[in-house]
Amino acid sequence: MSKHKIKRICLWSGPRNISTTLMYSFAQRSDTMVYDEPLYAYYLTNTNAREYHPGSEDILVSMENDGNKVIEMMMGEHEKPVAFFKNMTHHLLNLNRSFMKDVINVILTRDPVEMLPSFAKVIDNPTITDVGYALHIELVNHFHKMNINPIVLDSKKILLNPKKVLSRLCNIVDIPFDENMLEWKSGARPEDGVWARYWYGNIHKSIGFMEYKAKTEPFPDKLKPLLESCMPFYDQLMKLSIE
Repeated sequence: MSKHKIKRICLWSGPRNISTTLMYSFAQRSDTMVYDEPLYAYYLTNTNAREYHPGSEDILVSMENDGNKVIEMMMGEHEKPVAFFKNMTHHLLNLNRSFMKDVINVILTRDPVEMLPSFAKVIDNPTITDVGYALHIELVNHFHKMNINPIVLDSKKILLNPKKVLSRLCNIVDIPFDENMLEWKSGARPEDGVWARYWYGNIHKSIGFMEYKAKTEPFPDKLKPLLESCMPFYDQLMKLSIE
């Protein structure tokens, strides 16, 4: 497939935002290749996150560590007309962002009241840099300076009505909605990163978008300062999110 004809969708997500669920959804399309966090090893190579992310050494061995080479891969040729890249916003670091003019940029967020306790079960004492909210707004501002219109998705809105939101997303992206995006077989996918065993337990049990259920356990006291920092950014993102 000529690289000039490929539609590239770059998902820029925070962690624990159903980004893997969206990747599994797009993987059901016969016209789409999916890629799982191709910049993860670059991020670990250039930050101290390698000291506390589970499986970091396996990630560094199994993936390209050079972020510029990863972007060359993303912007290169692919076997299918749609390429879906699941990325974490904090993995971008200081990379040249000029490639973003030539991709469809989708930002995925989630209410930090629900996201932070989930993330803290794997990563102790997360910081605002770990969780992406401030970086998402920084990215939105960058897009506006570049005259790029990002698509903003909210995890809760997707889970409450996946067909409606995915249909709207496909319409904006200019690809036909595919009913196959709503369900899949349980278990792992070959595209899963080597970190799947630490993070993907729930998605591997799923056969589609899980029904939205509000958190019932009390919010952890130790995360309340971080929550307070994240909420203004999340509120800004919510105003931009599609229905």
